[in-house]
Amino acid sequence: MSNVKCAHCLTGFPERNALYYEAGGERKAFCCNGCLGVYRVINNEGLGEFYNKPDRSKTALSPPEQSILPEVGAFEKNVRLTDGPVSEVDIYIDHIRCASCVWLNEKALTKLKGVIGARVNYSTHKAVVRWDANLVGLKDIVERIIAIGYRPRPYSEDEAFKAQSEQKRDLLIRFGTAAFLSSQLTLYSVALYAGYFQGMEAGQKIFLQIIAMGIATPVVFYCGFPFIKAAMVGLRRFYFNMDSLIAAGALSAYLYSVCQIFNGAEVYFDTASMIITIILLGRYIELSAKAGASQAIRRLAELLPNEARVINTGDDVKTGSSVKVNDDIQVSDRVIIAVGAVLTGQLVEVLPGQRIPLDGKVVEGASEVDESIITGESKPVSKDVGATVIGGTLNLYRPFIFRVTNVGKETVVAKIIKAVEDAQAGKPRIQTLADRLVGHFVKAVLFIAAVTLWYHLIWSGESTGQALMAGISVVVIACPCSL
Repeated sequence: MSNVKCAHCLTGFPERNALYYEAGGERKAFCCNGCLGVYRVINNEGLGEFYNKPDRSKTALSPPEQSILPEVGAFEKNVRLTDGPVSEVDIYIDHIRCASCVWLNEKALTKLKGVIGARVNYSTHKAVVRWDANLVGLKDIVERIIAIGYRPRPYSEDEAFKAQSEQKRDLLIRFGTAAFLSSQLTLYSVALYAGYFQGMEAGQKIFLQIIAMGIATPVVFYCGFPFIKAAMVGLRRFYFNMDSLIAAGALSAYLYSVCQIFNGAEVYFDTASMIITIILLGRYIELSAKAGASQAIRRLAELLPNEARVINTGDDVKTGSSVKVNDDIQVSDRVIIAVGAVLTGQLVEVLPGQRIPLDGKVVEGASEVDESIITGESKPVSKDVGATVIGGTLNLYRPFIFRVTNVGKETVVAKIIKAVEDAQAGKPRIQTLADRLVGHFVKAVLFIAAVTLWYHLIWSGESTGQALMAGISVVVIACPCSL
């Protein structure tokens, strides 16, 4: 029985287990009812373009079991009130694999009636969704994400940090393995190069070449697996990127060297291994820089208290009038509530040793505040009536009361976090230009390599081995461009 490929998740499976569905006059196979259901939802919403995107290396998975999905109430702690009935929530979306996943989630959410906007950060998997509470509910938004095959979870910096840490750990293991084996391979390569210039017995030469092949094999096929996998997916869609160039250079050098063992010629396993090792080092450095920025965001977000000591003053909150609050308010009038429920204009009391929950202006009392985490100023800053205080900073000596001026994403800390997240998600113009040109560049390199091979084989009358060496050299030399 032949195998078929699922039209949604691209998984291969026996044809006898296939579920078929007619779409656009074409009969498509699916591995399970989950993939079929997601496919129908996506197409019924007019989002079928998702399946034609060239960078869709992996589509969304089938909907997870309902038993492992979080309750909608778990998302409510992340809900922020903005203007009138408009609310905003942060959601962590599992199974985002590529830019097409980002596109699908954003389009599917914005097509939901009542959703004003949706933005998904590819780096952190964080979705920021704004909606009109009179037209749609939080439950509808969560179910929408599940319906298109992704798994939503309440967003926290810990979730994003955990996912990034796992990716960094995998990359470090692959790079560490490649670096260790490549350093061992260098010893045998030096011996083989010395034998090339000074002579070496045939048996000893083959022995060293076989050891070199054994060392290079895990470097190419384990450490370089992410590049090979991405290249194969792109090849199926005739879509090329820098991973295609890396895989072509490493595999061609490796396979050519394997053939040369049997011909008694020179091998270049060290070239194949070093291509993978150097590229992995570059990827690890890039991910480490992103992880450092994310960790800084995480530490900054942890400084913000979850609760605020709010003072109930009746009409004072609404009118914004200046009153002598300590003369009018009893201790019983102070209520501790979640920071997300605090509104602009409310009065908040901060005790000594507590962090200020939100931005505002002091209306009663005086103290000194440690603002080093925000401004870098090491000395305490005096705060009297009328002074501005920043959420996340530390009250040092005396209690005071301030009126809230900024909440939610308008606070200083929220704007800093958003600026860093935008910098992680965005691309410089030069990188955007490179992304547009890279497909043509890879095709041009492969074309030049093929022409070089043909020229040396047909016109120069060289041997097949020499012609292959010339063609492979073009691909290998072009690989550093991917750095």
